[in-house]
Amino acid sequence: MKILHFYKTYLPDTIGGIEKVINEIARGTVDAGITTKVLTLSSALVDRVVEVDGHSVHRCRSNFEIASTPFSLSAFLRFRQMARDADIIHYHFPYPFSDVLHFATRINKPSLVTYHSDIIHQKHLLKIYRPLKRRFLSSVDHIVATSPNYFETSEVLSRFRHKTSVIPIGLEKSYYPAAEAKRINHWRERFGSRFFLFVGVLRYYKGLHILIDAARNSDYPIVIVGAGPIESELREHAAKLGISNIHFIGRISYEDKAALLELCYSIVFPSYLRSEAFGVSLLEGAMYGKPLISSEIGTGTSYININNETGIVVPPSDSSALRQAMDYLWNNPNEAAAMGRCAEVRYSKLFTGKQMAEAYVKLYGKLLVEEKVAQKKFKFSRITY
Repeated sequence: MKILHFYKTYLPDTIGGIEKVINEIARGTVDAGITTKVLTLSSALVDRVVEVDGHSVHRCRSNFEIASTPFSLSAFLRFRQMARDADIIHYHFPYPFSDVLHFATRINKPSLVTYHSDIIHQKHLLKIYRPLKRRFLSSVDHIVATSPNYFETSEVLSRFRHKTSVIPIGLEKSYYPAAEAKRINHWRERFGSRFFLFVGVLRYYKGLHILIDAARNSDYPIVIVGAGPIESELREHAAKLGISNIHFIGRISYEDKAALLELCYSIVFPSYLRSEAFGVSLLEGAMYGKPLISSEIGTGTSYININNETGIVVPPSDSSALRQAMDYLWNNPNEAAAMGRCAEVRYSKLFTGKQMAEAYVKLYGKLLVEEKVAQKKFKFSRITY
């Protein structure tokens, strides 16, 4: 079976939650005899095809960008060629250029969309895009929501309940590098044996300004891993408040991230808008057995983190509640450790990469069977006519 994934960015150019999901699906479905190709866009003058973790990544040059949506003229031909060779086309939403290619190339293949998030930020452009979005989601054969929480709270998905199922995002811990003692010792010397950890791209919806406000007059270390468009703004905010226990360390290697996940005391994840549809790095914390702190925003974050069981869930945009949660975990290490163990158990029960891959293999097979049935009905109807 041949699967073509299409999304605006992918490894090795960018590292993010959706890229991580595509990578997990591609790697996890190999044993089922599935061949994966990923078509993506790149702003750099790079080789068109590279190998990543056993599957090929085909990159088309981005010509221009509108509202964080890259477009490529060469992608029309490349998508048509690759789609013809594929058995199933797997889109990842939101990415409006996918909708354009879907209709412009008129490829008659089974298709599905993994619906990662509603469009929250671009409200004015959404009014223009909405008719195309609805037509696109109506035309694909199946939609996948990444958590029951998001499925139940998305107004968009409520229109397509008849063809939407839930496949939670999963991570395979064996894909992560083992935390080397040398690296762990390096970070321990820098931050100590207990610190709060945030991992992610520094974007507006991540709520890091709330975390900075919550950290005032605290003395426990808070380590922020990642870079992004608001990094300088966040650094200025922390400096203005005179906070010295927040450490911005930028992008780091996979090996260093594994070491920090192994060493940290707790994962703090203050995202406060529905743009945070799941929270892959929050799930990484559960995978490493860490107590979690997150906000209740009606998305997958509260499917990963169960209040008072795997961690603490606080109201969004509430720095006082976030501070109280951090203080509680810090001052109650036995309860924090118990929550971390529960988080790891929940990860093993619901969120492994193997479970996610197996669910997609079943869905791919179902779509192919439905396609064959539809073709037989079409041939029969023509003969009858």
